[in-house]
Amino acid sequence: MFNAILIEKDDTGYRAALRKIDEAQLPEGDVTVRVAYSTLNFKDALAITGSSPVVRQFPMVPGIDLAGTVESSSHPDYEVGDQVLLNGWGVGEGHWGGLAQKARLNGDWLIPLPQAFSAAEAMAIGTAGYTAMLCILALERNGVTPEQGEVLVTGANGGVGSFAIALLARLGYRVVASTGRPGEQDYLKRLGAHEIIDRASLSAPGKPLARERWAAVVDSVGSHTLANACASTRANGTVAACGLAQGMDFPATVAPFILRGVTLAGINSVTQPKVRRIEAWQRLTCDLDPALLTLISHEIGLGDAIDAASRLLAGELRGRVVVNVNR
Repeated sequence: MFNAILIEKDDTGYRAALRKIDEAQLPEGDVTVRVAYSTLNFKDALAITGSSPVVRQFPMVPGIDLAGTVESSSHPDYEVGDQVLLNGWGVGEGHWGGLAQKARLNGDWLIPLPQAFSAAEAMAIGTAGYTAMLCILALERNGVTPEQGEVLVTGANGGVGSFAIALLARLGYRVVASTGRPGEQDYLKRLGAHEIIDRASLSAPGKPLARERWAAVVDSVGSHTLANACASTRANGTVAACGLAQGMDFPATVAPFILRGVTLAGINSVTQPKVRRIEAWQRLTCDLDPALLTLISHEIGLGDAIDAASRLLAGELRGRVVVNVNR
């Protein structure tokens, strides 16, 4: 038996609770992992609260991230005792995820835990830091350099935003952070932001084209914010879009793309090929200041995750929430 957050839906309603689960109930997979740490992401919070139809089958164990030790394996790449991590692949949505003390998974979804990180550190980074790194790789592939000008990071207090600021600043970019929490300016500046702007300047309907400002953008917000970011990106700049905190809609025109040559790069962190995942995590070992992890993240126990989910959706939590599944 092991502990897990279990989401159920039936005639009596939708509910998430901490349960004892028999290992025999684990789904199919060729690698069983003894989970050490998981995370609480925006998507996990939607799943736990039922605020959005994230979960595709029931019952479901949420948790799109996990790190731990291989307990059994018939996969050729992994042996008992290997340290591994996982981000995405529909885990926590269509396949039982990481908010549990054990997980059984398709070994192709796993990558080795980088030696530079402990399991706890890897989950402090999690999908948020990994996604931020994918965004930066996209900017680099499109030739964006620090000399070209300012980089806007929206949703700056969230996990992706926090890591994007820290990574970009360490790489020499001048970062402008957009946030709706003016009280967090000191936090954002400690991460490396040069300037803080109010998200209200981007979140309302805007013009098809605005004054050119940004050499590049990392956007985790979507909707009007993404549209306005594109409209104010400089000629031949790149906008990396990776989230939808404001909404899934994109109320924009083609003007920035056909009149300024702006590139809108979509970032899919869920089903990236293994080689790209390993590249992103290797870059994180080089480009992330590990001392910032204690600033960006905080740890909770597995039993705290349900209450924390509502607080995360309410915008009350900063940065990353690491879940120690064994406390």
